[in-house]
Formats: sequence, structure tokens, C-alpha cells
Amino acid sequence: MGKDNKKRQQTEERKRTTMKELPAGQGPYERCCQRGPGVLSDAELLSVIIRTGTRDQTSLELAQEILLMDGGRDGIGGLCHRSLEELMAVRGIGKVKAAQLLCIGELSRRLWRSRTMRDETKYREPEQIAGYYMENLRRLDQEHIYAMFFDNKQNLIRDVLLSKGTVNASVLSPREVLIEALKVNAVRFALVHNHPSGDPSPSREDCLLTKRVKEAGAIIGIALLDHIIIGDNEYISFKERGIL
Repeated sequence: MGKDNKKRQQTEERKRTTMKELPAGQGPYERCCQRGPGVLSDAELLSVIIRTGTRDQTSLELAQEILLMDGGRDGIGGLCHRSLEELMAVRGIGKVKAAQLLCIGELSRRLWRSRTMRDETKYREPEQIAGYYMENLRRLDQEHIYAMFFDNKQNLIRDVLLSKGTVNASVLSPREVLIEALKVNAVRFALVHNHPSGDPSPSREDCLLTKRVKEAGAIIGIALLDHIIIGDNEYISFKERGIL
């Protein structure tokens, strides 16, 4: 490296402000403690979690790089959809930091779903059911199928993840669904699953599974209300399509 280039690099390094070098009370951690987390930007919130940077980047710069993944299309919401490998591909993010960020994304999903369940326990329309699952399911790279179980007033009792992988009649049997329904004394239920392709159009296997589960439920008096397929920000309801 030439003397001029080396001198320029040293100048840049001296100019770089680390989190420890910020004036007292101006770092994200200090401002969070003094004024609350609401005053922090998305990048600053992440930097508090990340805590330490690298020799070349501050924790704030690492946080900004994470927010700009995929061109910054999702911003802070992207944390809900990142994988361990994607996060570790960011220079300065090791396995521990990546796992912490994954946990933040998962906590966010669970908090959102918990609030949704509390605020709207009666699910009378397909749109309500789709809305409950949309953010959680629309970007998964595997099919996940859930069952929602209701009492006789259509209050949600609980929801259960039934399977991960390809959804078809050979993978998920009506017996599994109905055992879960009987455990919670449900009188109605709905099926929900995602299509990783983003296209919610039902497949032949989707239709076959729905038919078998509906018929089995009818035998023991537990009605299938709907089967919702989640795509990328869109859904299809078997009830709305008149194919239930």
C-alpha cells in the first residue's frame, strides 16, 4: 500500500466515531435509558441489541447494513423473515448475534399474534383469519399448516401447528386434526396453510385434504368452517370460492 493511501486510510479510521467515543448521553443505549426506546431510530434500536461492532464498523453501521438487506425493501420488518445463514453473511454478525436477531424477529411475531388474538377473538370472516396469519406465513420457504379451533360462539380457543412441509392427504390425516379438536372441546375449526411460491391457488392435494377433513369432522359433529391458503400478501378462502 502506498504512503498516500495508508495515510488516507489512517485519517478515515481516526474520523470514524465508535459507540464508545460518542459524547456522553448521545449513544443509543444512553438515550434509551434516559428517554425511552421510542426516541430511537430502527437502526439505533438494533445497535443496542448488537452492542459491539467490528474494527471497521460500529454497531450502528452494522444495524444499518442489516436494515438495507434486499435493498431495504422490508426495513425492520425483514427481521421476521431472515435466516441464520442470511444474517451471518453480514460481516461482523456471528452466530450469537444472528441468533439474538432471529429471536427478536420471533418475539415480534408472537407479540403481534398475541395482540391480534386478544383484540379480535371472534373470527367470522375469512379476511380476519387470513389477516391473523398473513405476516407470519407469507414468506416461509416451507408449507406450514395450522388449525384454528373455536367454541360454539366462534371464539378462538387456540391454534395449533399441525405440520411443516408439503401439505397433502398422506402427510396430514383427518385423525390428527380431530384429535387436537377434541382435546380443546372445539365445535368448529378452520385450516390455514401457506404456499411458499406466493400463489395461493389451491392444488389438487389441497382440495383432497379439505374434502377428507370436512367429511371426518362432520361424522363426529365438528364443523370445518374454512380452509385458507396464504400467498404473498393475498389469500384464497375455500368458503368464499364456494368449494368447501
